[in-house]
Amino acid sequence: MTVPRSRTFAQADVFSPSPCLGNPVAVVLDGTDLSDEEMQRLARWTNLSETTPGGELSFAGHPTLGSARAWLDNGGTSQRSDRIVQECAVGLVSVRRGEGTLSFAAPPLVRDGTLDEEHLDRIAAAFGIKRDRVLAHQWVDNGPGWAVVQLPTAEEVLAREPNLSLIPTAMVGAIGAYPEGAEHAFEPRTFAPGVGVAEDPACGSMNASVGQWLTSTGGAPSTYRVSQGTCVGRAGTIEIAADENGTVWVGGAATNCTTSTFHDRLRYSF
Repeated sequence: MTVPRSRTFAQADVFSPSPCLGNPVAVVLDGTDLSDEEMQRLARWTNLSETTPGGELSFAGHPTLGSARAWLDNGGTSQRSDRIVQECAVGLVSVRRGEGTLSFAAPPLVRDGTLDEEHLDRIAAAFGIKRDRVLAHQWVDNGPGWAVVQLPTAEEVLAREPNLSLIPTAMVGAIGAYPEGAEHAFEPRTFAPGVGVAEDPACGSMNASVGQWLTSTGGAPSTYRVSQGTCVGRAGTIEIAADENGTVWVGGAATNCTTSTFHDRLRYSF
């Protein structure tokens, strides 16, 4: 009989100041000897929103902040008190510590520019809108493959009931503005049928690349706040800030909700 190893396991909630209304992430704190297949099996078992049945993403925002929070709260220390550096498939990502928040530096885009008309027509059809309701559109791909369309209002974004079967391989978002003076500037929604996820409650990677697009073109001020997750029963708040060097930081609340142990049966049997 082989006794399974116990591993420390944490779950963090990201992008909401209200408990259990953000985007959750599961973190194995001592998983360096686990294979990709074993980690993916565990991810499927937890069934949280960072799990993509279509495969591993090269970058994702809320797992970046959630894993940093779990690491810090469980004894992790960095060379700088205000900065952490994480490595993922897109390279090194800086994470900045704030007062009760964490934020990551948006990675560079691997694709930008306007969408081709055929792809745009498919998105409009899936969203159930006429083409003239799209104010602007852009590839905002920092790894996962994001495209985004801007609609006239946040209300129109919230009203969408997309038929994702019309865009089965897409990674696409919609964003619309709230009236001037509202608590949040925009309401984005993020759909990822291309990796088997219908709607992401609060998407750091898409908000990062949309922030790069909007702040660089004058479509938004250098700092603004969005809400996300309304249509899936969440209350995410994501802060976007472009600094003097042009780096866009994406942040919000990150709370370690639970830390426990699990018995590693991924590779052992009785």
